[in-house]
Parts: sequence; C-alpha cells; structure tokens
Amino acid sequence: MRSAAATLLFIVLTGATLYSEPTVRMKDVVSLQGVGPMPLLGYGLVVGLNKTGDRRQTIFSAQTLANMLQRFGVAVPADQIKIENVAAVLVTAELPPYAHPGARLDVTASSVGDARSLQGGTLLATPLRGPNGGIYALAQGPLSIGGFGGGTSGNSLQVNHLTVGRVPSGAIVQVGSAASLPSDALTLVLREPDFTSAAHVARAVDVELGADAAHVVDAGTVVVEIPETYKNAVASLIARLDALPVETDAVARVVINERTGTVVVGADVRVGAAAVAHGNLSVRIATKYEVSQPPPFSSAGDTVVVPNERVDVSEDRARVVLLEEGTSLDAVVRALNGLGASPRDIIAIVQALQAAGALHADIVIL
Repeated sequence: MRSAAATLLFIVLTGATLYSEPTVRMKDVVSLQGVGPMPLLGYGLVVGLNKTGDRRQTIFSAQTLANMLQRFGVAVPADQIKIENVAAVLVTAELPPYAHPGARLDVTASSVGDARSLQGGTLLATPLRGPNGGIYALAQGPLSIGGFGGGTSGNSLQVNHLTVGRVPSGAIVQVGSAASLPSDALTLVLREPDFTSAAHVARAVDVELGADAAHVVDAGTVVVEIPETYKNAVASLIARLDALPVETDAVARVVINERTGTVVVGADVRVGAAAVAHGNLSVRIATKYEVSQPPPFSSAGDTVVVPNERVDVSEDRARVVLLEEGTSLDAVVRALNGLGASPRDIIAIVQALQAAGALHADIVIL
C-alpha cells in the first residue's frame, strides 16, 4: 500500500459510550417476499465512435453490422467490412416490480470486443430479454460514460472508465412485470437477517394492527396476517406498514479495505482487556553503480561497472497501549492515532486483536 494513497477513513456510526438502536422506516429494512426486480440482458451495437470501436479481430461486431444492413436491403459480406466506429456491447437493466408498458428504465452498455472507448457513441435499438427469453424492454439512445479520453499511443489522456456507459431512461418497457399481491398474509423479508431486528418488526406491526398480527418465522422472515378490513385493499395495508418506525440491530462488524487504507467500524464493536505493542521495522537497500578502470597508460585490466550496495535497517521504538475491558474500538483508534500509527498499523492491530480474542466483532476484508 502506498503511503500517499493510504488515507484513513474512520467512521463511527454512533457514540461509543451512549448508544441507542437507530429507528428507520420499515420499508428500508424489509421487502415483500416474491416481489423484486427482474434482470434484463440484451446484445446490441454502439455507433458513432471516433475510430475507437472494435477492430478486425472482433468478428461478431462485423457480422452483427452485416446482418443489420441486410435487413435494410444492403448486402455486404461480413469478412469485407472494415469498421472502426462500431462496437458490440452487452446491455443490462433491471425491470422493477409493477412496471407497466411505457415506463422508462436506465440501461448500462458494456463493450464485449476490443473497443478502446465508447465516448460519443449511440446505442442502436436493442431488445432486452428476461430470464425466460421474452422481450420486456427496448433500449436506445446516446451513451454517457462519465469520463473522456484523447490522443494516441504514448501521447494520450484518459479519465475514468471509457468502455462502459449508461443511457439514462434509455429503455422503454414493452411488457409489464407480472406481480400479484397476496390475499391472506404478507411475508416480510429482512434485508439484513437478524433475530432481534425481526422481533422489532413484528412488535411494530402488532402495535399498529393489534396483538398477534405478526409473528417471527426466523431471522429473516416475518409473516403478517392480513386483517379482514384490508382483504380488498392490500396495497393500502402495505403503504401503512411501510411508514412504521422500526428499531434495527446488527452484528458488530469491522470492514477493512487494505487497498485504500479504509477502516469502517460498526456501532457495537467492543474490545476486551489487552495490551498492544506495535513497532515498525524498515529495511532500505540502495544500490549505486561505480566505474572501476585501470590506471592510465596501463595495458592490463578492463573498465567495468561495479555495484556498491548499502543496506540500512531501522526499527521504531514500540509503544504500548493498555486496553481495559469494554473499551470501544473508537477509543482504541483514537489512541493509536495519537501515537502516530499509520492506517496500515491500525489495520494490522485490529486483525491482531481479533486473533487474540480481544475484539468482539466480525472482520470483513474487501
């Protein structure tokens, strides 16, 4: 990890000494079982590129262009087409539940050939198919890639990724998503399964609709019985439940991204009693090349290049931090920052605390 790029982003979601469970809307923590988006996929062409499209070795883009021209009455052999302004792409989108014909979707086009850039290109009409092979939407429009590039060979400049672009509202739904509402019971699925959170969801529903209106099936599922007054108005019941405030709980977790030096700490992370000593050992090897040659007017010997290597080893004095039982990781990181610990040091110490059994949290490494 380069020290210039290893900046520490430390986020504490709540206070370390006084903590109360956050309250969110029910729609933000649960979803209705059996109702979800449908992935769509299509294959199409992007045209209008400035000599940055697929080259001759990409056979399928030339064949696709030849097939399209043939439908317009222009017969051109695919092996005789030389194209630089066309690129073959895969188009992806998600069809939300209850979408009706005429609704618009955002689509993403990704190059599948050897195109260098999709900058300035326009996606031709592309049918988007669902998992069953049926056509659900039709995509078309100019691409937005969020970057730019220019120049050739060594004299070039590129900002962001140029072979993936988006067409905002570029797809028109042709066939709506068939999703029906249940008539007897609503099955609510938690996005983050947790028994405590599931119990809170069921309690919030009971307070709103009456006792025993909901019951917990497992850590990720809560079943709500539909009252008689809502048998013919299930959508109104869902809208009523969506706005209910719910207390949520989560497993104590520390997320580490070693590539960027990022440490994100959850709210309930605690540290047991431990003593931490961490020192840095640096080894530096420098090689300087010197020229060795014989004395003047000497006939013996040759001029040679001799490497002169120098090795320096230095170790910083280890400093000890004493942690008491129940200390929050927030306090630990503040103490280490006060000692001048780098992001790499903090990541190493957090992992060592877990290995010692003193860190009461899960570590997720990205």
